Amino acid sequence: MPTHGSSDRRRHLANSPFRPAPAPDIDEFAVGDRVSHLRHGLGVVVAATPATVTLRFESGVVRVNRPFERLTRL
Repeated sequence: MPTHGSSDRRRHLANSPFRPAPAPDIDEFAVGDRVSHLRHGLGVVVAATPATVTLRFESGVVRVNRPFERLTRL
C-alpha cells in the first residue's frame, strides 16, 4: 500500500517502455468499407452511425459500439 502519494495512478516517463498505450484514433466508417476485426476476422460495413458500426462477417452480423479499437479499415 503506497503511502507516498494520494494518487492511485502511476506516472510514467515519456520514454518509458512501460507507459500506457496512446488512445486510439477515432475512425469514421462508411457502408461498403472492408474491415478486419480482432475476433471476427474480415468483414464489410453494412450500416454506420457516429456511435455504432454494423458489420457482416461469414459468421453473421455484428454491431460494434465506439470506441472502434478492434476494427481496422482495409
